[in-house]
Amino acid sequence: MLLTRRGLLLLLVAAPVLAAATWAPGLRWLAAAFVAVALFLIIFDWFAAGPVTRFEVKRLHDNRLSLGADNKIEISMRHTLAWQVDFQVRDEPPPAFETTDLIIKGRTKPGTVWRGQYYVHPLRRGDYQFADINLRWTGPLALASRQGRIAAERSVQVYPDLFGVRRFELLLRKNQIQQLGLRNARLTGQGTEFERLREYRPDDEYRRINWKATARRWRPITIDYQAERSQNIVAVLDTGRMMQSPVNRMAKLDYAINATLLLAYVAAGVGDKVGLLTFAAEVQHFITPRQGREQFYRILERLYAIEAQPVEPDYGQGLGYLAYKQRRRSLVIIFTDITAGESMAALVEHARLLARHSLPLVVTISDPDVHEMAQSYPRDSAAVYQRAAAGQMLYERHVILENLRLQGVDTLDAPANQLSPAVVGRYLELKRRGRL
Repeated sequence: MLLTRRGLLLLLVAAPVLAAATWAPGLRWLAAAFVAVALFLIIFDWFAAGPVTRFEVKRLHDNRLSLGADNKIEISMRHTLAWQVDFQVRDEPPPAFETTDLIIKGRTKPGTVWRGQYYVHPLRRGDYQFADINLRWTGPLALASRQGRIAAERSVQVYPDLFGVRRFELLLRKNQIQQLGLRNARLTGQGTEFERLREYRPDDEYRRINWKATARRWRPITIDYQAERSQNIVAVLDTGRMMQSPVNRMAKLDYAINATLLLAYVAAGVGDKVGLLTFAAEVQHFITPRQGREQFYRILERLYAIEAQPVEPDYGQGLGYLAYKQRRRSLVIIFTDITAGESMAALVEHARLLARHSLPLVVTISDPDVHEMAQSYPRDSAAVYQRAAAGQMLYERHVILENLRLQGVDTLDAPANQLSPAVVGRYLELKRRGRL
C-alpha cells in the first residue's frame, strides 16, 4: 500500500491530538478514534482503487525505429472505474536507448482514452526488446494508491534513419526542401533531357530559346531541360575498424549508413539506378544498380545487417571488385575514414584508376571534438599534447584530401550531423552540372 500526499496529511492531523492527550487524557480516545477512522478510509480507498486489470494500457510506435533519431513512443490508457483517476505511467524501453523522462503523469475520466508520449533515441542498429509498463493509480478518495505491471513485452528493430527519409518526402511535397539544406530537388534548368516549354525570362540564356515555338506563339519561348535519368549511383561503404569510432556516441559507419539510405531514396525517386558495395578486408556485399522503390527496400534490408569489422580496409579489394563488376560510368560515392597510413596510398591510387571511367566521390566524416581540441587553449602539459595531436590529425587529413583532388577525385568532408543532406546535395549538384 502506498499513501498519497492527502493520506499522509490525514494521518498527520492526528499528531497534534495525540500530543494534546499528554496533558488532557480524555483526548486519547478522540485521537484513537480519529486514527482508526483515517486508517479505515485509507484501507477502503486502497481496496476501492481496484486491481490493475481494470486498466487497458497500450504502447504504440513504429515497427521499425530509426537510428540516431528521436522516435515517438505513445502510451494509451483507458479504465473501467467509476471516478476520475490520477495515475503515473512508467515504461521500460531497452536500456541501450537514450530516453526522455519515462514517468508520465495523467488524469482521465471514465470511458475516455488518455494518451501520453515520450521519445527514445537509439544509437545502434539491431533487435531490441521493450519490457512491461508500470502503472500507479489512486483510489476514489485519493488517500492511497496501488501499483501494478501491465504485460507489454514487444520486440522492436532499429533500422537506418527511416525518419529522415519520411521527413525528406514530406518536405518535398510541401516544397520546403531547403530546410534540409538542399537547393533544388527537381533538377530542372540544366541537363540534356527535354522537360517543357515556357515563356522567356530576362535571365534565360539565348541559346535556350526555341525559335520555332517563338514564331508560332509570337513571343519568346524557352526550353527547360532536366538532368538525365537512369544513371548509375553506387554507394561504397568502408566497414573497417576506423568506421567504428564514435562521433556524438554513434559510430561513423551508422552516419554513413543513414546518408546512404537517404541517397538511395532520392536517387530512386528521380529515376536513377542505385547500387551498394560494402567491404573491409574483403568484399562483403554487392547489390547491382537497379531502378525503383523495390531496390530502395532491398538496400534498406542490407544496410540493417551491416556491422563494422576490426580490420584495416583493403581498398584494392573493394574498388577493384567494383571496377570489374561495374563497367558503365557511375557516380561512386565512397564512405570512409581518413587516417595516415599505407592504406591511404591505396585509396588514392584506386580512386584515381576509378576516375578514368567513372566519377568517384570520397566522403569522410569530420569529428567536431578534434576541431575543438585543435583550437582550444591548453591549460596544462596534457592539453598541449592533445592540441598538437589534434592539429597533426587535421593536417594529415587535409593532405590526403588535397592529394585526392589533385588526382581528379571529388571529395566531401562533412560534420556527422550534416552528412546526409550534404551527400544528397552534392549528388544533386553533380547531376545539375551534367558531371555524370
